[in-house]
Amino acid sequence: MKLVIKALAISAFATLTACGGGGDSEAANIEAAADNQAEALETQADNLMEQADNTTGAAADSLENQATALENQAENVSDAGEEKAEAVDDAN
Repeated sequence: MKLVIKALAISAFATLTACGGGGDSEAANIEAAADNQAEALETQADNLMEQADNTTGAAADSLENQATALENQAENVSDAGEEKAEAVDDAN
């Protein structure tokens, strides 16, 4: 991430340097480039946070599904045990 930020900063600076210009318009260009760069970085950070939230949510969903499957398996084993116990009682 730091490498991307540095690359963006260097490319923005190189672009502004190559354009030349003077005085106030150059300062305005620098400010505009910095604002654009900051906005792009904020958007990237927001996207990463959203991906992290989605990953966390997906992991939580997966764990909930596993827990539900285990609960169902435990219930099936319990039911099977009760049926076997009833069958033994009926046989005696």
